[in-house]
Order: sequence, then structure tokens, then C-alpha cells
Amino acid sequence: MSIVQLQNIRKVYDTKVAVEDLSFTIEPGTMFGLLGPNGSGKTSSIRMMIGITVPDSGTVSLFDKPFTRSALGRVGYLPEERGLYKKMNVLAQLTFLGQLHGLTAAVAARRATLWCERLDIVEAIPKKTEDLSKGMQQKIQFIAALLHDPDLILMDEPFSGLDPVNAFLLMSTLVDLCSTGKAVLFSTHRMDQVEKFCNSIALIHRGHLILSGSMREIKSGYPRNRILIHFEGGDAFLQHPCIESVTRYNGHAEIRLRPSATLADDAQSLLTQAIQHARVSRFQVMEPTLEEIFIEKVQETLPVKTGKLSMAQLEKEGGGDIDA
Repeated sequence: MSIVQLQNIRKVYDTKVAVEDLSFTIEPGTMFGLLGPNGSGKTSSIRMMIGITVPDSGTVSLFDKPFTRSALGRVGYLPEERGLYKKMNVLAQLTFLGQLHGLTAAVAARRATLWCERLDIVEAIPKKTEDLSKGMQQKIQFIAALLHDPDLILMDEPFSGLDPVNAFLLMSTLVDLCSTGKAVLFSTHRMDQVEKFCNSIALIHRGHLILSGSMREIKSGYPRNRILIHFEGGDAFLQHPCIESVTRYNGHAEIRLRPSATLADDAQSLLTQAIQHARVSRFQVMEPTLEEIFIEKVQETLPVKTGKLSMAQLEKEGGGDIDA
């Protein structure tokens, strides 16, 4: 049974095409990343999934059935724009939001307290929302999306405003929920986060699907021609003829080998030269990152080939979600 199935959905606002011919499927127990720079159509796609807006064409199915509002009882949604009541205390607010999902006040309050304990924010329970930090408010919104034990969990930029420790806590919680058979979709432009946790992804740019599938299948289609090296000392080895490009950082470098390079021979030769010039503490052959793959795929779609783009440049040219 598919949890989500989008088939050729399209959405236009005035003359702005927000989403064009987008299709993908999310199965139970999947951690699914909907990825792209700001303005690529991620939020527009999520809103069509849950009936906030209606696609101009194409179909949306939830739980193997055409979309109906009754299916939303099995959906938890954390929107990019937060919607908490500033003057209510946390427990009263979560209890109220749980009741909107059909829970009794007692059950909602009990679940809210347990979630606050799990996410280490018990001290926030009696406080008003306006007295909490942005990160703590984000955790409250996160709990509100999970109180009714949904089977599909949609997270739109869920880590905004969170420090790395709390972002990892929320991500670990989503992984745990996914292991019980729930489907989790989270939308983000932070591809490093997705790369660590997602089973499957859809990469979109300007509303168009650029790449989709399982993370393992996508990565296996690209050569392992990146090298990460940590070193101290001279860097003359970075002029090795097998190197196509180098990005230097403080104490380490990221190297991309030429397409003609032979990994076993040239990587070994590079390491030998590096040891002759510097003290090497790490030398790792790697696959391209998801961000590199995305940028490469986007460049293939551009009518005029340019130099290497960055995510910041893609976000600038994307323009911003029309309905964000």
C-alpha cells in the first residue's frame, strides 16, 4: 500500500508555474526527502498533498485512495510557518490541538506531557508560548503534529531555528517513528541532513522533478571520484595531474578527480605524493554529495552552460515559493 502517490500534478498561480508534472510515491516505513533550493516548489507540493490547495491537473492519493479530507485524520503536518497561540500555556495549547484531531482532553494532555519529557522540554509545560525560545516553540509545534499518532508525517523545514543537538534529537525521533512503519516526508534545502537519514528522495527545481528514487540507487550511479584529505604541511601534491578541482579549507581539502583518472592507481599515487609533502591524518575516497549531484543535474537542464553553480545561486535564480 502506498501512503502518498502524486501523479503528474501541476499548479499555476497567475502566470507563475509553481509545480509542473510532478510524480512520486512514498511507501510505508520510508523516510522521504523532498529537496530543492528555496523557491523550488516544495511547499506548494506539500499543500496539494493535504488539500490546502488543489492541483490544476494531476491526481493526489493518500493511503491508496483518491484524496479526501477524511484521510487527514491520519496525517501530521508541521508547516514552515508556525501557528502557535502566543498567550496560551504549552499544555493547554497541545491539549486543544490534540482535541482538534479527535483526542479526548485527558488523552491529549497525557500524550503531550510524555512528548515533552521525550524531547526534554518539561520545564516549558506551564509557560506561555511567547515566553519560549524559537527552538522550544519549534519542539512544541513538532509535538502538535504527532499527538494523534499519524501514519503520514509531513515536516516542512522542521529544523529551522534549532541548534545541532536539538535538530539531531528531532531527526532521531522521526527515524524511530519511521521504523514502526510510518511514512515521513520532510522538505528542506539542507541536503546534508537528508543524506544522513533518508531512504528515498525527490529533487525538484523550479517546480520540475530533477531526480528521484532510492538514495542508494542514485548514489550508485555516480563514480566515487571525490577524495577528502586532512593534512598539515606542504600542498604541492595538490598539483597532481589526476586532479580536476580542489576546494581548500583550513587543514583539509576536497578533491575531485578527472573523469579519465583510474581510482585505484591515481588515488594511490596522489596519497604517495601527499605523504611526501605533508603529514596526512585522513585520506578518504568518497561518492559525490547529494548537493553536488543536484547541482550537476540542474546544470544539465540549463539552456546555456555556465561554470559550477552553488546552492545559493540556485536559490537566487529560483525566486521563492509563490505561496510561501
